[in-house]
Amino acid sequence: MLRDRLLQMLPEDDAAAESVEGLALTVTDLAPGDLGSWLADRAGQELGLDVAGRALQGGGDAWAVAIADESGTSVALDLATIDDADLEALGAWLADPAAPIAVHDAKTASHALHGRGLTLAGVAVDTLLAAYLCHPDQRTYDLGDLTVRYLQRELPTGVDAESDGMLDLGLDGDHSGARTAAARAVAVRELAEPLRTDLASRGATALMAQVELPVLATLVGMERAGIAADVAYVEGLAGEFDAAVERAALGAYEAIGHEVNLGSPKQLQEVLFVELDMPKTRRTKTGWTTDADALADLFARTEHPFLGNLLAHREAIRLRQTVEGLLKSVAPDGRIHTTFQQTVAATGRLSSTDPNLQNIPIRTAEGYRIREGFVVGEGYEGLLTADYSQIEMRIMAHLSRDEGLIDAFRSGEDLHRYVGSRVFHVEPAEVTSAMRAKIKAMSYGLAYGLSAFGLSKQLGISAGEAKGLMDDYFDRFGGVRDYLTGVVDEARGEGWTSTILGRRRYLPDLTSDNRQRREMAERMALNAPIQGSAADVVKVAMIGVTGELERRGLASRLLLQVHDELVLEVAPGEREEVTDLVRTQMGAAAALEVPLDVSVGFGRSWRDAGH
Repeated sequence: MLRDRLLQMLPEDDAAAESVEGLALTVTDLAPGDLGSWLADRAGQELGLDVAGRALQGGGDAWAVAIADESGTSVALDLATIDDADLEALGAWLADPAAPIAVHDAKTASHALHGRGLTLAGVAVDTLLAAYLCHPDQRTYDLGDLTVRYLQRELPTGVDAESDGMLDLGLDGDHSGARTAAARAVAVRELAEPLRTDLASRGATALMAQVELPVLATLVGMERAGIAADVAYVEGLAGEFDAAVERAALGAYEAIGHEVNLGSPKQLQEVLFVELDMPKTRRTKTGWTTDADALADLFARTEHPFLGNLLAHREAIRLRQTVEGLLKSVAPDGRIHTTFQQTVAATGRLSSTDPNLQNIPIRTAEGYRIREGFVVGEGYEGLLTADYSQIEMRIMAHLSRDEGLIDAFRSGEDLHRYVGSRVFHVEPAEVTSAMRAKIKAMSYGLAYGLSAFGLSKQLGISAGEAKGLMDDYFDRFGGVRDYLTGVVDEARGEGWTSTILGRRRYLPDLTSDNRQRREMAERMALNAPIQGSAADVVKVAMIGVTGELERRGLASRLLLQVHDELVLEVAPGEREEVTDLVRTQMGAAAALEVPLDVSVGFGRSWRDAGH
């Protein structure tokens, strides 16, 4: 039962569990035209808000709202029948940045309200974001769950605790729909204070106010704008990838002399390990694994044409699915409006969905071709892309205070060639491409807890050679070694890691008796401060860029954030100013021991703007 699942989230205290009871509600009926005076009587109060409707980034619609005050009294309004004076009062209150509002999932609410011509400006606390910052490893942050956890209350029967807040109120004579919305508004209002207390106890108050809420407002604008798509080009690309799927399948059949279901692990096991008698992969419950890593390793060892075509078939299917997903996502305005997810990655990184733009391959021929389908929209001059160069390694240098790494970045030399010259004891000009590749793989791998065995697998060298490479690296860059050791020990003692802006990730498994869980937590402890700090820096840069564009009254706008890259649509005559603005704001997003280097490109398409 839902109640039983929610109660499991409470501290193991029988008295606390038994104290859970229904949320008290007082729903007030307002006469038409009275909303303005009701709000005026509560001027300066933080009010709870619930929005019912449909949230679409390119449109959206809100059909009802509920507002709750600090006493638990609430009102609910049907936006289809609302009095003109009440709609005007509601719009003025929502748009007033000085009117503090508590809401659950402000981004979704903003999109829904926008469909009614209403602007949500005065968000003082978003209970969804607050819960995420306090408990970043949870899968969901449902309002009903939070109400039980923090208030020891349950939303009344009939209120969907699993909802995202977009509920049909069904307002009628007995106000049953109003009671649903009112309950959520009251819950949000009551949750605000205990969540603030929890944020403060976790050192996340400034992170909420200065990063997450401002970047939320930025994301609303980005999702609403979307990015233009060259539909005819993407359709052609889908056809090409479809043909590639067929070619790879035929090549695989030809290599073994018969057809086989290339999507069936059971049939693949029969072909690979019985018919072709290939070396066995890792054993699973259903037989020898045929996952991507295992097949890639097997192909590297055997170079059998069946495996080459099988891997090509899988890649072509993935690419076809990617472009088909893009085509399905094109809105009536000819633009793709992805959804940026702020509460999914525990490290603080943004992700995207519907469609997932982070699925597009990076720095591959296919990835470049897909990016060609994202183009500048009508009325704009071009797309500008800007990304950070080696941001995670720069953060590693900052956190470790390693003089060697700091000198490498300050000198302006190629990082991996500089590091390679010191590890291999040669002049920078004598560092070969193979040496540089090894150093690059190891440098990034260290931040993710890569072991000598893992490095050997990645580079195709012996474990002994990999260990020697790591030892030589640490001999030259002892600050990195000391940092990596110290960050895990500190996290084990504190129970969490922290980014440069104070974003915590809690890792209770660091003290687990289970070796696998403990080692996984140790890898997270290494990675979270670096990846999380990079995520924080990018968010600060986004806030700075959009804020400066608005301050200067420019028509150019931020469209996308993918990994460490920002994509903007530049209005005619603004290219030079926007380029300088973006470089300045991204470069000033964090005060590190080493400079933040920003690369900028410009062109008709996302691909053309690459650099």
